[in-house]
Amino acid sequence: MDLLEDLKTLTFEYGLEEEERCWLYLQGRYLGRMIKACAHATFFCKLLKNLRKLLREKETSRYPFVGSAASDPDEDELKVGIIGGGHLGKQLARVLLRLVPIPAERLRISTRRPETLDELRKLGIQCFYHNSLLVTWANVIFLCCLPSQLPNICTETHTSFGKGCIVYSFVAAVPIPRLKRLLNHTNILRPQYKCVEGFANIWTGNKEVTAALQDPVILQATCPYNPAGGVILNIKWLEGVFYAALNICTEKALPQSQVLQLLNDLFLSVHLEDCGEDRASCPKFHLQDFVSNVFSENLPERRPLPWFDLTTVQLRDTPISQHFLTSTALQDHFTYLYCDSFGISLTKEQKPVISTSFLSQ
Repeated sequence: MDLLEDLKTLTFEYGLEEEERCWLYLQGRYLGRMIKACAHATFFCKLLKNLRKLLREKETSRYPFVGSAASDPDEDELKVGIIGGGHLGKQLARVLLRLVPIPAERLRISTRRPETLDELRKLGIQCFYHNSLLVTWANVIFLCCLPSQLPNICTETHTSFGKGCIVYSFVAAVPIPRLKRLLNHTNILRPQYKCVEGFANIWTGNKEVTAALQDPVILQATCPYNPAGGVILNIKWLEGVFYAALNICTEKALPQSQVLQLLNDLFLSVHLEDCGEDRASCPKFHLQDFVSNVFSENLPERRPLPWFDLTTVQLRDTPISQHFLTSTALQDHFTYLYCDSFGISLTKEQKPVISTSFLSQ
């Protein structure tokens, strides 16, 4: 319940002069970026959680009688850390806890003022101030700090990262090359958002991100291919997501032939109505989609794929760049997967309009 709903004198807009009201659209942009950022982070964690489950099942099938720690479901559960306990950090924690869902014991926050996070502590989330300890523990680290705080955080943590730990940065003012130097780390994802004019403001009615992402209209607007609401995600983020999944498979020393099957199961498991009973026309990933033809021809089938520098993936064209740009079937399958992961099943008529003008940005 919103206690301020009927108290207009306490609303943000009440104190504005008439000539200042033209800037209220910035409030919508801020909320739109936050909602989209949390939605994409949630989808990413859902993918990682499903990937780790598939890897565990594959390992169990290979060694059914070996009681190793790697086959222990509790040991292999995704561990997520958040650095920064401000508005974004708190909203992200609630969304991940409820919508992924990530168990509270697998979600931790490091912030300079952990005493302000009593509400999250009551939910079972550990809140403390020890960045290097958090980095050592987590599989994924979300940077939700201010740009001015980042150099100090990097100094504290750059020697603590494991090679497989994924750093997911929301610090928009710090570009990927600088972040790579500061952290001395290559397994970094940084979504880039662009605001454009001429779109209806659909964000301001949703103050809580978790509630917003249960609204089908808002959720479809957060789809990576959808420009609705005027907040656009650079699609290079999606390429980074794919290569991050490949790195996880490489860390497990999975042969490349099994990796491709796993990626098809993970990313192309939700089919369109047009697919019907015949799935022969559905897109499938091939080795050449991720590495050069020369490399793929010389890579033995039982060898793992190489380790990919995610910072390079997001700054340059990759073998899969053109595939994403030109394959509408792949775009459609990914759109349906994205919405399905949030519990929304799209019909053919509900498919978001995809604008190819921003896919190559």
